[in-house]
Amino acid sequence: MNKKLKEILSTSLYLLFVLVATFLVVTYVGQRTKVSGASMEPTLHDGDNLIVDKISYRFEEPKRYDIIVFPFRYEEKTFYIKRIIGLPGETVYIDEYGIIYIDGNILTESYGKEIIADPGRAYEPITLGEDEYFVMGDNRNNSSDSRDPVVGNIHRDELVGKAWMRIWPFGKFGFIKHQ
Repeated sequence: MNKKLKEILSTSLYLLFVLVATFLVVTYVGQRTKVSGASMEPTLHDGDNLIVDKISYRFEEPKRYDIIVFPFRYEEKTFYIKRIIGLPGETVYIDEYGIIYIDGNILTESYGKEIIADPGRAYEPITLGEDEYFVMGDNRNNSSDSRDPVVGNIHRDELVGKAWMRIWPFGKFGFIKHQ
């Protein structure tokens, strides 16, 4: 083989390796996603670019307050970013004063700071199935989340992953705080 042919073959194999490695990382390890809208403010803002950890939930269960990414059921290539509030087997209820109850106990958290104006379908207790999660945006009065029947409870197999790191804008670069 002449030198030029060896170089072309070597470069081709290198590019093939890079493409396969990139595919594996994006499919099984992490992916970039962009925040669209204000439903997660003040934690995440419209236009923030995130890296989603797609591997952790293969080895551990999602936890309360994790910020997760899941596909919207009724629109292709649309993903929602919300915070887990209710875990499998729990009962979630929001009273007329906007107080969230988990299994009859008040949820103490510091993410959704405003009074919830509309409890949505959680005005009656919602008992989650063995693989279901109740999610809400941090900007509770500006969020389409599990209170809305269109979103509803999120099933374990729908979770793409956990928001891991903000990569843009650079001034806000860093790991996402979950708890």
